Amino acid sequence: MALRLSLLIHNQFNIMGGAGHARCFSFIVGLPMQRQKELHIFSPGQRNLWRSNAPSIWTPASDHPHENQAQSILRTLHDQPRWLEPYHLYDERGSQLFEQICQLPEYYLTRTENSILFEKAGKIIAAAPVECIVELGAGTSKKTLHLLSEQVRQRKRGAFAPIDVSLSGLAASRDIVKKEFPRLNFHGLCSRYEEGIAGIEKKLPTLFVFLGSTVGNFNRSEFVRFFRHLAESMGPKDYLLLGVDRVKDVEVLEKAYDDAQGVTAVFILNVFRNINRLMKSNFDLRKMRYHSWYNPQWQQIEMYAISTATQEILFPSHAASFVWEKDDRILVEISRKFEPVRLQKQLQFFGLKPVGHFTDLKDWFSILLFRKFKISSAEKGEIKRHVKYK
Repeated sequence: MALRLSLLIHNQFNIMGGAGHARCFSFIVGLPMQRQKELHIFSPGQRNLWRSNAPSIWTPASDHPHENQAQSILRTLHDQPRWLEPYHLYDERGSQLFEQICQLPEYYLTRTENSILFEKAGKIIAAAPVECIVELGAGTSKKTLHLLSEQVRQRKRGAFAPIDVSLSGLAASRDIVKKEFPRLNFHGLCSRYEEGIAGIEKKLPTLFVFLGSTVGNFNRSEFVRFFRHLAESMGPKDYLLLGVDRVKDVEVLEKAYDDAQGVTAVFILNVFRNINRLMKSNFDLRKMRYHSWYNPQWQQIEMYAISTATQEILFPSHAASFVWEKDDRILVEISRKFEPVRLQKQLQFFGLKPVGHFTDLKDWFSILLFRKFKISSAEKGEIKRHVKYK
C-alpha cells in the first residue's frame, strides 16, 4: 500500500525566495494558504537550507506545480488501461485514512516493520556510519524514531531530512523530532522524491531510508527510473535502508488490502474526490466501487475503482473528457511483493551492494541495507544477464 507517504503544526515560517518562487507543492495535499506559510523555498542545487540549526520545512521552487499534477492525471486516465499515479491518494484526508489503515488488524506491514526496526536499529546504525538520515515518503516518521534514537546514542549528533508531499505530516514529524532529539538538525522537504533528493547536502555521509514497502508501488519502469536516479545521487559513503513486503500466502495479502471495516476502500476511492477538487471534474463516488486482488503472475496486489454506471467524466479547465463505461476499471495503486535475494541481486545493477538483511520471525517482511559502490559497464552487463526484472 504505500507510497504510503502519509507523513502524518504549526510554527509560522515565511515563504522565502525570489520572483516566481512563491508557489509550492502543498497543492498535492490540498492545504489552505495559511499552512503554505510554513514553507521555505529552495532551488535545485541550493545548499543554504543546511546552514541553520532551526527546524525548517522546504519545498522546491516551481512556477506550475498544479499543471504538472493535472498533466499526470490526464495522461494516465487516457491510457489504456486507465491508471493513476499513487501520490494523488495523499491529500490531507488520504493521509489521515492511511494512518487508520496502519492500525488495522489485517494490515500487518506497519507493525511488522516497526518491530524489526525496534529490535535491529542499533545494528543498522552501527553498520551505516553516517551523519545524515534522509527518509523518502516519511509518514509521521514514527518507525524512523528508532533509527534516530540510535543515531543520537551512538554518534551524539546528526541531521534528519524527511521528504514527503504532505506538509501536515512533515510538520508533525518536525515537532516530534524537535522534542525527542534536540541534538538533531531537522530539515523537511515538501516535495516528490526527485525534487527532494536534489535538495540534499551531498557532502554528508547519508543513510537514505525508504520504508513501508513503498517501493512496491512502482511499476517496472518506475522501479528502474527511481533506483537509477537515487543511485546517481548517492556518494561512496552513502547507504540505503529499504523496507519490503515479501511474497506470502495469498489470503494474508488480500485481507491486508481489503479490510473488514472498509477503510482501504474509502482510501482508494478518495483519490477521485481529490481529483475533483483539483481539476473541477465530476467523478461520482456513488457510482463506483473498490476491488482488489493478488496477481500471482506479477506478484502484486492491484487496487481498482470500478464504475457501476456509465459516466462521462469532464475536465472543463482542460477541455478534456472521457467516458467511463459501466464495469470498466481504473488501476489506482499496486503493491508489489518481493523475494529478498532476487531484489538484492537486482539492485546491484544500480551499484547498491547488499550489506545487511533484517527480518521478522515469520519472514513476512524484510529490511535490507545496501552500500553504494562503483560498478563497471562489464559488471552491469553480467548482472543484467543473470537478473530478470519480473
